[in-house]
Amino acid sequence: MKKLLYTISIVLIACSAFAQDLTDALRYSNYHISGTARSAAMGNAFGALGGDFSSLSTNPAGLGVYRSGEFSLTPSFGQTSIDGTYLNNKVSDSKYNLSFDNLGFVTTFPTGENSESGLVSINLGLGFNKLGNFSMNSLAEGSNSNHSILTYFTDNANNSIYDNYYEDLAVRTNLLFTDVDNGPYKNDLTENGYGQSQRKTIDRKGYINEYVLSIAANFNHKFYLGATLGIQDLYFKENGDLYEFDEKNNIPFFNNLNFNTYLKQTGNGVNFKIGAIFKPIEQLRLGVAFHSPTFYKINETYDSGMTSSITYADGVTENKSAYPDKQGVYDYEIETPMKAILSAALVVGKAGLISVDYELVDYSTAKIRNGSDGYDYLEENTNIAKAYKTVGNLHLGGEFRMSKSFSLRGGYEYFPSVYEKTYLGSFNPNSDLSYSTYSGGFGFRQGNVFFDAAYKRVMDSVNAKLYPGAINLAKYETTQNNVIFTLGFKF
Repeated sequence: MKKLLYTISIVLIACSAFAQDLTDALRYSNYHISGTARSAAMGNAFGALGGDFSSLSTNPAGLGVYRSGEFSLTPSFGQTSIDGTYLNNKVSDSKYNLSFDNLGFVTTFPTGENSESGLVSINLGLGFNKLGNFSMNSLAEGSNSNHSILTYFTDNANNSIYDNYYEDLAVRTNLLFTDVDNGPYKNDLTENGYGQSQRKTIDRKGYINEYVLSIAANFNHKFYLGATLGIQDLYFKENGDLYEFDEKNNIPFFNNLNFNTYLKQTGNGVNFKIGAIFKPIEQLRLGVAFHSPTFYKINETYDSGMTSSITYADGVTENKSAYPDKQGVYDYEIETPMKAILSAALVVGKAGLISVDYELVDYSTAKIRNGSDGYDYLEENTNIAKAYKTVGNLHLGGEFRMSKSFSLRGGYEYFPSVYEKTYLGSFNPNSDLSYSTYSGGFGFRQGNVFFDAAYKRVMDSVNAKLYPGAINLAKYETTQNNVIFTLGFKF
């Protein structure tokens, strides 16, 4: 295994260290479904409602609510803007994204002509829902730093930690040096008290798509049972660039460095979901669902590079670059937590409805397993168990039917922080941060054709290190604005 090169002192989203750790486990465990425009507009609170293709990824009993076949397609367009604050300096970056969030096909098989009692129908569903979107650009920049990635490299090298993708690049670009043979490694920034400027840019792309094969049964139009086999397809790519430079020209010899990192993760996973919906009275619906862990097999490709500019005592400026001989490749597995969902919905005749979903997830049970070199991840899994906690995620939604053909919708989602207050004796500043969404939209139905539209605003924030070993944190405040459309027809 590409052994983790530093001791994690606090759980923070770091910057592309080439090892599998808490960040990877959380990335593929703490997802947020996109799905159809109707579901998005109502805060994805469909666990007790059903009749929407997104429910196949939350409570598959919702498939049993369908009375007829359906085909749906959902494109979306959005912008993710991130404000990065570092060393009391605030900068911004943004990225546009166009994607497909849903493609669904449902067919129903009545058990008998005009049957309204007993087993009324068996329904099948096939398609996909988008569970996660990683597309974003971020920027953080600050002056008068009191630390450097060279400090991290120097400490590692002097403790016999010397990696081709890290310390070796700094030595080959003359950023790390020794005064005499076999003496301790040094660097100009640490030796001269820092004071340089730092800039970190990150470009991410990726997604988690879930392909679903579902079956559900309708009993008496009162009780519904369903199951989904979910097959996940994940893709994550990150390019990071750390630039440190002597903006004020007061550090001897050192001019600047660039440290570039590249990380790509691809993989597939599988899980199983079961659920039930019960209508004790016509106006009230109650739902429950259980999700097994998702078992991912992941292939990781990683690379790095470094450039430097140094002006020596004789006035000669030398620019150097160094890269590893080849990209690194590694295979491993991730097991996400189980999930339980409790749901309720109140249907007010033909006027509208109110719905709520509550998800219970213990993120401390996520696991990394089976490294391709036999590594057992005992230390990393112990860290996960100590760092993360059980949380309840809330989804609220409502719909008001203006007419037989037109409806207005609104929703809210709240995901509390998954981090424990403290980790290894240190306070975690991410423990008080949360993820929330506000949404609204409308739906139009005419005959067998329907069109839904939604606007969704996501707000999130996180504290992160610009590089491994950093002592200063950047705060990234994210705002996503998405417009989602679903076009479908019933048959």
